[in-house]
Amino acid sequence: MIIKSLELDHYRNYESLSIDFSSGVNILYGDNAQGKTNILEAIYVSATTRSHRGSKDKDIIRFDSEEAHIKTILDKEGLERRVDMHLRKGKSKGIAIDKVRIKKAIELIGLLNLVLFSPEDMAIIKNAPSERRNFVDTELCQLDHIYLYDFNNFNKVVNQRNKLLKDLYFHPEYREMIGIWDNQLVSYGTKMIRRREKFVEELNAIIEEIHAKLSGNREKLKIVYEPNVRADDFEEQLKASLEKDIRLKMTCVGPHRDDFIFLSNGIDVRVFGSQGQQRTAALSLKLSEIELVKQVTKDNPVLLLDDVLSELDGNRQNHLLNNIGGIQTIITCTGLDDFVNNRFAYDKVFRVSEGTVTREN
Repeated sequence: MIIKSLELDHYRNYESLSIDFSSGVNILYGDNAQGKTNILEAIYVSATTRSHRGSKDKDIIRFDSEEAHIKTILDKEGLERRVDMHLRKGKSKGIAIDKVRIKKAIELIGLLNLVLFSPEDMAIIKNAPSERRNFVDTELCQLDHIYLYDFNNFNKVVNQRNKLLKDLYFHPEYREMIGIWDNQLVSYGTKMIRRREKFVEELNAIIEEIHAKLSGNREKLKIVYEPNVRADDFEEQLKASLEKDIRLKMTCVGPHRDDFIFLSNGIDVRVFGSQGQQRTAALSLKLSEIELVKQVTKDNPVLLLDDVLSELDGNRQNHLLNNIGGIQTIITCTGLDDFVNNRFAYDKVFRVSEGTVTREN
């Protein structure tokens, strides 16, 4: 998988941009707030239909415009593919693959497999459970269209059920409708729980060796899935929680409340690990993600490193850089000194300044 080029029109601080990438290592450097991350975000939107920053479409569109465009040209298994995205304020986005408009965004997911590593990911181990769920869901949605279908429908049902729980205060006669949503919730949620169990098994088979190398064979890392409810017990627990759900006006049982624990030598890294251990675990997780994508898709993902090297010490930097050989990588950073000092090989260098990108080599 290779991203050959990217074109932006009225996207964030870019009035117009056209950039051709190398199939190897590409560096975007410049001062902060110049637009480096905006380029990575546009690529991420092209792959997933959403911003990794959580931004809405209206916030992505350039301030003086009503719409924006993203055009991404890919090389997938020797075939050129094109993704066009039309963002409009107050309207749903338009998406076309190879100039053919798609009706559902779900059709795009999985065409371009990415692994994004940002400073925020360094804290995924110690952040709230929602951050860890988001990591798992994002990866599974890229790799498994059945999970993507179940995940999207589960969230829709949770929202509908929560709305009904709020309406019950004024319309108690609606209570008999809860069973309709419960059946769907159990159907989609059970499949999500079982797929998450399998995903953690797959990841553990990879991460142990990677983390052992990173820690000098001093630590053994294991991911433990902590479901809010077991798949076989979901229906029973959902019914048992009904009065509580009505009182709190929200669905309190289900995979939307799961968590994932990282144990280093049996110790919870989130609670008892040092900052260094937490960062090493986060790096191991990302390197494992790359390897898992390779195994599942039989292809390399595109790796996006958003100013993450500045968050790592020299040893962790070297380990990361030594493990991305053969993978197209797009790196943002504030300067080239670290790369020169480490004699890191790169193929294309672009300077980013005030919404302008200039090729320098």
